[in-house]
Amino acid sequence: CVVFRQSLNCPSICKAKFIGELLVPVAPFDQKSGREAWTVAFAPNGSYFAWSQGHRIVRLIPWTKCLKNFSVGPGGEGTNASSPRHLSRQNSDGGQVIPAAGEPREHTIDCGDIVWGLAFGSSVPEKQSRCVNIEWHRFKFGQDQLLLATGLNNGRIKIWDVYTGKLLLNLMDHTDVVRDLTFAPDGSLMLVSASRDKTLRVWDLKDDGNMVKVLRGHQNWVYCSAFSPDSSILCSVGAGKAVFLWNMDKLTLIQKLEGHHNDVVSCEFSPDGALLATASYDTRVIVWDHHKATILLELGHLFPPPSPIFAGGANDRWVRSVSFCPDGRHIASITDDRLVRFWSIEERAPQAIASVSNGLCCAFSAEGSVLAAGTRDGSLHFWECPRSVASLQHMCRMAVRRVITTQQVEALAIPTPLRDYLTYKVI
Repeated sequence: CVVFRQSLNCPSICKAKFIGELLVPVAPFDQKSGREAWTVAFAPNGSYFAWSQGHRIVRLIPWTKCLKNFSVGPGGEGTNASSPRHLSRQNSDGGQVIPAAGEPREHTIDCGDIVWGLAFGSSVPEKQSRCVNIEWHRFKFGQDQLLLATGLNNGRIKIWDVYTGKLLLNLMDHTDVVRDLTFAPDGSLMLVSASRDKTLRVWDLKDDGNMVKVLRGHQNWVYCSAFSPDSSILCSVGAGKAVFLWNMDKLTLIQKLEGHHNDVVSCEFSPDGALLATASYDTRVIVWDHHKATILLELGHLFPPPSPIFAGGANDRWVRSVSFCPDGRHIASITDDRLVRFWSIEERAPQAIASVSNGLCCAFSAEGSVLAAGTRDGSLHFWECPRSVASLQHMCRMAVRRVITTQQVEALAIPTPLRDYLTYKVI
């Protein structure tokens, strides 16, 4: 089923509720390349928010502190925290308040080069390193450890302690820009980096950051990668029309998904692992059943949709980023037409839109209530995700699909309508 809306003025499309923004202080050199906010990230436990605000700088801010500054006005429009300076509370005599013991602290990190990729990683002690021959390790990560990985323009990856802001590791093997980073969500501290050197590299941080495997298959730049929720599958996309799926237990290529007509630049799995969303310069977001390599839904950003021969050119509708909401029912997309769209997979159309100039990336907060978007001038914009109560059916579907694949659902002796619902054929 293909969705293309002829007009954004359709009465059924609402205006997304704006919460606030973070603006980077302007300097004379800011008009030069390097100011872009290429990536934004939320910590898995919801404690921190990070973004690359340009010119080598990464800001780490306690997320609860952000929310306190983003009060929502009566008309639905939020107030601005117009500068990172506004996020520092002050006492009556003008001095900055020192955070209490145990309270998350704000950090500003100079990474030494332009930052392209960011990823948070948390440790689970029972997840052992794949390297079993070495008993001594430089680092021993505890239950409360939270790391930030930064991918740089010079091909290096720097690993930071979020709570102290200290540099822990410097990973060097890529020969070009590290465009994207993603941690396995199972707490194993397995890190995958995607680079313009046409490779993905798998790192084991519990083995002091040693590289486990180089994944080869892309013929051009690799833009983005994403783990499935159970960490068993990795999706990678890049300068090319194919979507790559990798088995992360065997570290081998499973298959390629064909359906896009231009470079694929962003990807993310649904929270239950049943769906995969990919964004492309062909003006579409495709929602896949990756277990069967089939297209379930196409979200179009240009009407009428371009034919394949024209989808490869510039058209002011290139989709830059896609993000799956933790509720499993909403998808956000950032496009060159200066709009952010919130899609409902149940309504098959944009549920809400908002204006954003020169948007580059987006990510939902850990609880799914807020979407953050980075722009070319280093600033950030925040919106509330459209609110609705998930049906009991949908919650049960997500619970089932977290543990079984499409093929396993189809093998069940259940009525066809129920089978179709569990396999998202009726979204």
